[in-house]
Amino acid sequence: MSTTFPSPVPSLALQPPLTPPVRPEIERGLEPLGSIAPEQPLPLAARIWQQAWVRKFVILAVLAALWEVTARWQDNDLLLPTFVQTAKALVEGLATGELLQKAAISLSVLLKGYFAGIVGAFVLTTLAVSTQFGRDLLSTLTSMLNPLPAIALLPLALLWFGLGQGSLVFVLIHSVLWPLALNTYAGFQAVPETLRMAGRNYGLTGIRYVLQILVPAALPSILSGLKIGWAFAWRTLIAAELVFGASSGKGGLGWYIFQNRNELYTDKVFAGLALVIIIGLLVESLGFHTLERLTVRRWGVQR
Repeated sequence: MSTTFPSPVPSLALQPPLTPPVRPEIERGLEPLGSIAPEQPLPLAARIWQQAWVRKFVILAVLAALWEVTARWQDNDLLLPTFVQTAKALVEGLATGELLQKAAISLSVLLKGYFAGIVGAFVLTTLAVSTQFGRDLLSTLTSMLNPLPAIALLPLALLWFGLGQGSLVFVLIHSVLWPLALNTYAGFQAVPETLRMAGRNYGLTGIRYVLQILVPAALPSILSGLKIGWAFAWRTLIAAELVFGASSGKGGLGWYIFQNRNELYTDKVFAGLALVIIIGLLVESLGFHTLERLTVRRWGVQR
């Protein structure tokens, strides 16, 4: 009886190396375009329409035309003056310097309350990201005070600070502090953990950690909070001046609107309202848009 043994498995080292198949490379040349230009410039109308200021100007012109048509159809200057009458009153108020003086008074009070609110929001959010007590403090205060209208605190402000700018600054701080603190803290919470770990590895703690890691990463949310705080403060100031009147013998734009309403100068009332809108547009376009372009858009954080 014969026994057969399996043939030994050849060693892998003795096998010839496997080489992948070589595919021939093919290079295809592009056919010449001939008379077709590789780039087609946009028509002049399309290039003009791409400018944001042109589109905004068209929107404003349409609104002004609708205003003029509606006022002429109603034919009652006491209720609704025409756009031309309002523009004339606005130009006259600017030429005499009365509107500029009122706007300067309002803006000086606004800037005091606005920057004080920014400082308060930064302190609260810094405590919130540093300690558990700070987080509880921010959560409790915003839940209590953020829904409270700033103008509702004006009677208390008059009792506490008297007839002066202190009352207006107090309500402005209230209108700016809570929305800015909420937006800033939400931006801090959205910072990726990778950036947080990088900051800790470099030994950053406290205020340095907030300024060098959290603030740049959360800047889009901070800018949104600054915009919201500005809008709240601006309309709160005008409303407070309408109710409160002059501050230390000096009245701002709200007082100008209130005075002319009592004297039935409706065109001047609309001129004051138009200047409020114009200042808001200038702050938004020249202030916040420029800041966004130089920071978050330049860094690629925001489109």
